[in-house]
Amino acid sequence: MTNTHYSSSLVSEDFNVYLSERGKIIESYLDGCLPAEQTLPPKLSRAIRYSLFAGGKRLRPIVVLASAEAVGGSLADALPAAAAFEMIHTYSLIHDDLPAMDNDSIRRGKPTLHIAFDEALAVLAGDALQSLAFQILSEESSSVSPDRRLVCLTLLSKASGATGMVGGQVEDLEAEGKVVTGTTLESIHRHKTGALLQAAASAGAVIGGGNKKQVAQLTRYGANIGLAFQIIDDILDVTGTTKSLGKSAGKDAKTGKATYPKIYGIPKSKKRAQALVASALLELEEFNEAAAPLSKLAERVLNRTT
Repeated sequence: MTNTHYSSSLVSEDFNVYLSERGKIIESYLDGCLPAEQTLPPKLSRAIRYSLFAGGKRLRPIVVLASAEAVGGSLADALPAAAAFEMIHTYSLIHDDLPAMDNDSIRRGKPTLHIAFDEALAVLAGDALQSLAFQILSEESSSVSPDRRLVCLTLLSKASGATGMVGGQVEDLEAEGKVVTGTTLESIHRHKTGALLQAAASAGAVIGGGNKKQVAQLTRYGANIGLAFQIIDDILDVTGTTKSLGKSAGKDAKTGKATYPKIYGIPKSKKRAQALVASALLELEEFNEAAAPLSKLAERVLNRTT
């Protein structure tokens, strides 16, 4: 497995190559993490693979890898954590699309899992991915020290559970059709989306052997791009199309979701996202060229169209 160095002079074409390379490495590792097909009920195996390999951005695992490398860590050592974060993210999307949640029929340009299979299997496939994520991080065969893996397990648990993503999703559902304050809106976004991205950056820094200052800097980086990502997501729901987004556009307004455009309008929402990305980039200054991919990722979050 190669560990290609990318300088701070990365241009768009180079960064696209970087994303493609990292995406292939992550997908190959994810494939190897899944239980052998013959050990699972065939329908469950197909359902897990249907969602896990549906063509996502792989943003969270790439943040894990890039953060580990920014502090001088090994790509290979960071792959289990990267895979765990992607599995948690995929499980959350499966459940988020269910009729009891956001009731969506399209994800990544394909029928959502409960449409392609059925609701019960969608719940169980999500449950299986959640459990497998923690299994991967806790495997004794890992070359990463137990202490570092324990920290990452704690980070992932908090970010994905009641004090993080799940809590944010509950807040999000409760806010539907209501008038909320900007403070409440930021809390929802920081929990339901931001927490997992923040933890991905923190976990990568820990796995890579970063010192306390570096872990804190990358944690703040992750918190800023996490909120910026969701703000841009809110904007794209207004400005994008179902075809371009690969999911139902205009759904936030139809369901009365609490969003940044709804409270602040699109221009102010864009400015807020720009300020967050600027703050994220400031956290990378002391890392120099080692953090070039993280810098480009932050810019990509701000300028994404899907």
